[in-house]
Amino acid sequence: MNEPSRSETDLFLHTAPAANIVAITRKELLSKVPLSDRTIFDMEKRGEFPQRFCLSNRVVAWDLAEVNAWLEARKSTRNHQMGAALSVSLHRMGT
Repeated sequence: MNEPSRSETDLFLHTAPAANIVAITRKELLSKVPLSDRTIFDMEKRGEFPQRFCLSNRVVAWDLAEVNAWLEARKSTRNHQMGAALSVSLHRMGT
């Protein structure tokens, strides 16, 4: 009658999609993204940075692919802004 209880690991394996996630710790994140803990936390709350997830009660991690994609997006934004600024400068100079 009573179904045996399933462990959290068993439930995770059956509900999570198959993906190759590389999780990085806070220390690894901070070596990759030179922002403060507080800045990252605030950006996460505003939806401007990849969300952390819990590995245990005391350990959080970030998906490396999401962090890399965020960095690339920032880099692309910078390149786009620099190109636009250069275009405006050239236009003002009459070239």
